[in-house]
Amino acid sequence: MIRLGRIASIGAAQPVMQGTEVIEANGGVLLPGLHDHHLHLASLAVSRESLACGPEACADGPALARALKRQAQTRPGAWIRGIGYHESVAGNIDAAWLDRQLPDTPVRIQHRGGRLWVFNSAAMERLEIAAADPLEKVDGQHTGRLYEGDAWLRKRMSSLRESRRPELAAVSRMLAGFGITALTDTTPQNGLEDLQWFQAEKEQGALLQDIRLMGNASLDGVRSMLPGVTVGEHKFHLLESDLPDLDAVAESIRQSHAVSRNVAFHCVTRAELVFALAAIREAGSRPGDRIEHASVTPPELMQDIATLGLTVVTQPVFVQQRGDQYLQDVAAEDQPWLYRLQGFLEAGVALAGSSDAPFGDSNPWKAMQAAVERSTASGQALGVEEALGPEQALALYTGPLSAPGQPVTALVEGMSADLCLLGCGWAEARRKLATVEVQLTLMRGQVVFP
Repeated sequence: MIRLGRIASIGAAQPVMQGTEVIEANGGVLLPGLHDHHLHLASLAVSRESLACGPEACADGPALARALKRQAQTRPGAWIRGIGYHESVAGNIDAAWLDRQLPDTPVRIQHRGGRLWVFNSAAMERLEIAAADPLEKVDGQHTGRLYEGDAWLRKRMSSLRESRRPELAAVSRMLAGFGITALTDTTPQNGLEDLQWFQAEKEQGALLQDIRLMGNASLDGVRSMLPGVTVGEHKFHLLESDLPDLDAVAESIRQSHAVSRNVAFHCVTRAELVFALAAIREAGSRPGDRIEHASVTPPELMQDIATLGLTVVTQPVFVQQRGDQYLQDVAAEDQPWLYRLQGFLEAGVALAGSSDAPFGDSNPWKAMQAAVERSTASGQALGVEEALGPEQALALYTGPLSAPGQPVTALVEGMSADLCLLGCGWAEARRKLATVEVQLTLMRGQVVFP
């Protein structure tokens, strides 16, 4: 029974007071609401209106060219925003390649890693690109490539009135349909304005889920006054080819720790993980400090993570979504250590799951299946010794936002009634996690899906 937003009692024979709403479970299992511990909510909302440009949607360059031209015909003259691009489609595309496809329509395409945007000449003209702007240059000419420039791009497009904040209501409802009741937005550029925007979306009811907001150093010492919105970790977004000064990063860690704020490091290569661990070791770790992705974790670095008491938040679905590409692109000596799961648990490392949406599939049930199967899209095994059981996979998504890796697996009296009711029993669900359907999602006892 639920009363005042909390579980008041649990039992087979509960007295039903007059006026009490009764929900029939029809044999479905009732679980704690799921938590996506790493995603980019605004980007996910925008991606639903964007053109998929990755190998799953476009097999090669001609297919991508056709997709761009079809998109241009739907809204003549409007921006085309592509997402999920990978070099396996058409190589290292640039403005010249895009100009040959669409010379007059502004196009910007984001690499699936999230660190690179590619613009055509029409887009650069709309953005009023000047010599001093941070786009890549070769022989003094802009190539149309922008690396690590999300903050710059957002500011420029806003100043030219070429962008607006996305609507969150539809994407929030979609996530509720998966049984998700809480999110951690890990966008490293998040600052005070972003916190205020998420607070407004929550207050107006567009954002159904509770949200924890990572961001930059400007959020050090900031506290949200709105229930359901909290300030999270200071996020460091590392890039192996351009690593920052170690001492400066260690000092930033100390400053965040001094105001009781944890830190989180984006680590998708071995070198990035080595750097992050060195910086944390230099500054001193704090319970709750995190490694995001931990895409490549060999045994010696696993031990360092455990010794420092760090939490790892990873994305099991990438094994299924990108595994075939990893088998081609990732060095053979690193392949056994890709997106590890069981190894972290055996080492005593707190481990949580997430989507990294829009870069990964936002459906947590598909991610759970990937964690259990450890199979690529073509059916090749990838790190099967890292596979989890269905219950372990579920537990990756039930930890508190403030303590991922400390899962809540049982319903108890007094806990907040953030719940999801599946359309089948657990015995059936655990056999086919990827196809699980949620029939009801509750936030503090209130129905948010359907």
